[in-house]
Amino acid sequence: MKKFLCCLLLIALVACAALSSVSASDSGEDANISELPTIDASALDIKAESALLMEASTGTVLYAKNENKKAPPASVTKIMTLLLVCEALESEAVSLDTVTTVSSNAASMGGSQVFLEEGERMTVEELLKCTVIASANDAAVALAELVSGSEDAFVARMNERARELGLENTSFENTTGLDDTTVNHYTSAYDIAKMSRELIKHEIILKYSSLWQDTIRDGEFTLTNTNRLVRYYEGCNGLKTGSTDKAGYCISATAKRGNMQLIAVVMGAETRDLRNAAARAMLDAGFSGYSLCEFPSEYLEEVPVIGGRVSTAPIYSGGFSVLVESTKKGKIEEKFSIPEALTAPLAKGAKVGKITYILDGEVIGECDITVDRDVPSIKYSELIICILKRVISGK
Repeated sequence: MKKFLCCLLLIALVACAALSSVSASDSGEDANISELPTIDASALDIKAESALLMEASTGTVLYAKNENKKAPPASVTKIMTLLLVCEALESEAVSLDTVTTVSSNAASMGGSQVFLEEGERMTVEELLKCTVIASANDAAVALAELVSGSEDAFVARMNERARELGLENTSFENTTGLDDTTVNHYTSAYDIAKMSRELIKHEIILKYSSLWQDTIRDGEFTLTNTNRLVRYYEGCNGLKTGSTDKAGYCISATAKRGNMQLIAVVMGAETRDLRNAAARAMLDAGFSGYSLCEFPSEYLEEVPVIGGRVSTAPIYSGGFSVLVESTKKGKIEEKFSIPEALTAPLAKGAKVGKITYILDGEVIGECDITVDRDVPSIKYSELIICILKRVISGK
């Protein structure tokens, strides 16, 4: 009788536990994120109308000068052109091997070009190389016509994509940045940085933007990168230059050292050398002054499960990265909030805890802790059978 009463009591206790729920430790309140000190403007002598330095993975702005000022971007326009082409490749609307026939419109483009002829056939990959490396206007238009059917339709999509990315100071009239006749073709240093950040997510861009030279037409035509920083600045892997009388000299320069990728945007410099010097100064300040600290997603431990078909479940951290001043690298503390037990049922990916990251006594960020598998509830019939077996066996 004592065993029977113990059995009933145990069933009741487990049933009550199964009715309770483990709440994720998300309080619904934003973490008190401390602001990262930015580069002192007086420390940099940026001779340009506007400029901005951004860390790519976090989107943290490290330096800004007139970053929201609207201005013509010249061929830096092609960052958006290339982004749409990459997204067409990603969606498989076109492939790198797709061959297109050059139109008279594309062949008529002036400025930087690879001298495409009407009727010439070229693959998407070749046109992409021409646009990325040599800033070829004719290649950019040929790609636009292939992707959207016409340059006008492509430009409409450029403006739509700009709105989707939240670019508040951007408007396009063409795919190339030629601005002799444009009226509302402009962007800002901040918007260019956001475009660039999106574009370099596509590996094929950095594959070509980091090259100093390449060829097309079976090696008969040499492409030389318009971005001299690729050759002369350590870690530079892109991205796009531009210059016209109206825009001055512009650049979105990307560089990576270690695990940190920076984007330096310069608009409206008076000369190419001043433009490149401004980009170098910002990149130097970024690499010397800041470090990217990364905490990868990883297995943490097994946590007991109440009322589940399994007795434990594995939990994982969600991963976190943050930019800090280089002098504070390695000083980040982790505070774990993990329940002593979980209550079934649980779906894979359910939030069951969190990690709080603290620097100098201030919370700088959080990440979720999640369960790594489905944990179904044990049925009462299964539970009773299990308990009875234990009672009978005396265990």
